[in-house]
Amino acid sequence: MTRDFRLLATGQTLSWLGNGFQTVALAVAVVTHGGGAGDLGLVMASSVVTMLAGTLFGGVWADRLQPRHVMVVSDLIRLVATAGIAVMFVGGGYHLPVLCALTVVSAGAGAFFTPAMSALKPLLVPASRLQPANATLSMLQTACGIAGPALGGLTVAAFGAPAGFAVNAASFLFSGVAAGLLRVQAERGPREPMLSELAAGWQEIRSRDWLLGGLFGATVYHIANGMILVLVQVTAVQRLGGAPAIGWVSAAEGLGGLLGSALALRFQPRRLLRAGWLTLLLMPFWALAYVWPGMLTAVLAGAIIGYGGLMFFGVAWETAIQERVPQAMLGRVASWDYLTSFLAMPVGNILAGPLVARFGVDEVLVVCAFVLFAASASQLLIPGSRNLTRVTAEPAPIPVPA
Repeated sequence: MTRDFRLLATGQTLSWLGNGFQTVALAVAVVTHGGGAGDLGLVMASSVVTMLAGTLFGGVWADRLQPRHVMVVSDLIRLVATAGIAVMFVGGGYHLPVLCALTVVSAGAGAFFTPAMSALKPLLVPASRLQPANATLSMLQTACGIAGPALGGLTVAAFGAPAGFAVNAASFLFSGVAAGLLRVQAERGPREPMLSELAAGWQEIRSRDWLLGGLFGATVYHIANGMILVLVQVTAVQRLGGAPAIGWVSAAEGLGGLLGSALALRFQPRRLLRAGWLTLLLMPFWALAYVWPGMLTAVLAGAIIGYGGLMFFGVAWETAIQERVPQAMLGRVASWDYLTSFLAMPVGNILAGPLVARFGVDEVLVVCAFVLFAASASQLLIPGSRNLTRVTAEPAPIPVPA
């Protein structure tokens, strides 16, 4: 891998680890300072709403400016905001409006960072190395998702919640420095009005059947998955043994993610997107394992298999976008992609309670598993999703006449 890719991977690994520290610190800080579920929910909702509001605009600016510059500024803003949260709790004060405001600032900067990184990644490695690069980052992110909260829990238990926020602030500093050291330059054209550039990104999606169909399919998928993610927690507590079961299932999901990313690192089929949608068909079996046979061992096996397929699909989907979408449009296309997930997941979370009250947990889980399967399988009916081939880095040899 190139020097620039190693810099990005190092910076992001530290940033992803730091996010795990903040996840633990936020819950502990709010509860120990007299806040409850309502306060914590308000803070988390502020973050989600800000990401929804800012993602599309972040995509436009990622395509207007050098992506690494957007990333550096975003990391500096998140550093200041997170350090402000640490200082507030160090002083012994707890002010919910201030906490929400700082969370909004940090989430707003993150809404610009993510599309910028998506636009930057294809510039860091040769075209033939895009899939291994995406798989490597996926493995690192999954590993940090496991290690970050674990290390964060130990740190917060030993030194208090402000230490968790401080570690996350430091991780943004390292991420910003790594982004600032990147040398790659993206070609940028003249700017147009904001709405025109947003529309151009959507037109880029509409011009590709596999991309438009994939976004609509992912929206339906994430609504069902949003319900499942709520219901499996309830089922694990009520039927599988409580908190220890949740921990084991979380570990199995992480292991599956690592295995799926490792498979994507080695297995590079010519029709990568078709392979990705096929592996995503494994996820419904994870949800169904909570219903039948309803045993912890079956759920753990389903989590490993299902999340392995999910991670492989993620690498395949991202690689297809990077290979087929013009670099000047990547930030906007990525922002539309992220927006569908941000919108759909909370809808599923909200629908879970009323539907369970009306039909029951097992019934809703079975229907949601069927929706996951249908949303994935339907993409194989789209010619572009079924037949899209990899873009090779090396040009075909020119035949030399005898």
